[in-house]
Amino acid sequence: MSGPLADFKTRAESTFARAWQERGALAWALSPLAAVFAAVSGARRTAFAAGWLKSVNVGVPVVVVGNVTVGGTGKTPTVIALVEALRAAGYTPGVVSRGYGAKIERPTAVTPATSAKACGDEPLLIARRTGVPVWVSPDRVAAAQALCAANRDVDVIVSDDGLQHYRLVRDFELVVFDHRLGGNGFLLPAGPLREPLSRHRDATLINNPFARALPDWPNTFALKLEPGEAWHLANPALRRPLAQFGGTPEAPQRLVAAAGIGSPERFFATLRAAGLAPQTLPLPDHYDYATNPFSEVAADAILVTEKDAVKLGAWNDARIWVVPVQAALDHRLITLVVEKLRGRPSA
Repeated sequence: MSGPLADFKTRAESTFARAWQERGALAWALSPLAAVFAAVSGARRTAFAAGWLKSVNVGVPVVVVGNVTVGGTGKTPTVIALVEALRAAGYTPGVVSRGYGAKIERPTAVTPATSAKACGDEPLLIARRTGVPVWVSPDRVAAAQALCAANRDVDVIVSDDGLQHYRLVRDFELVVFDHRLGGNGFLLPAGPLREPLSRHRDATLINNPFARALPDWPNTFALKLEPGEAWHLANPALRRPLAQFGGTPEAPQRLVAAAGIGSPERFFATLRAAGLAPQTLPLPDHYDYATNPFSEVAADAILVTEKDAVKLGAWNDARIWVVPVQAALDHRLITLVVEKLRGRPSA
């Protein structure tokens, strides 16, 4: 999406993002609508809990990595790291995802060669980084069933998002927050919460590298995202340490950082922590790159996220470098997940 509609959407998102961090006039004005949202979503949770609406057990354990807030919090690198941890523990994992932004009529397998337009940027990134089976569908039950039918050796499924997709029986719920935590504590549209902060979960991850202390919540762990060497978009075999993008006083490098993720500032902060001082170009989450935001950018190098890179494969811009990040999960969290899965009864 681009043009005036995209600009309006970006401005509206920015306005709400600011309003949702405090209990100001806009938040209080929207609080009656938040009460309606709470009643409707609460009734739905109750209907599933009571069995009036049926949940489906897909036959293998399911771990849901999601959030109770609107916007990106770092779920995708968490899913990738969790898949690797489960594989190291002896499991054969698969991943299901909604496939945000893609028009998907039936459960669809994602391969490294699939286009982001056909499956969504995050599922494609997960497929390329992990090599495990990845299936997408707005109906995660259907995606999980199709994945298991096509991959009989898969013995655990990780759901990328889908915390509120109660039709899918899950064995472990991992909720990810970033530095914004629960914002003003209000539910939508008065605040950023899809569900109350008190919602049950098995563990919580906090993606905030500058936090001195974690919230006093049960089973809460820090999520650390470590950047790796940047690789060249046109020639992925070409790699450079981030420090080399700083230039020198004698030969300064014009450096631009761009990110179309839920919180672009997190990416920019990561680069600053590595000693860089780029000009920044924040883009809307899941930006589709239907138009080229770099055509008028004066830069010697442009640093982008992996999530952006999966939509730029056909671009011929030698300035673009991709900065991968690796999520480091606390070994205690991995132990918690594995112990819960091993204690699961058979379907």
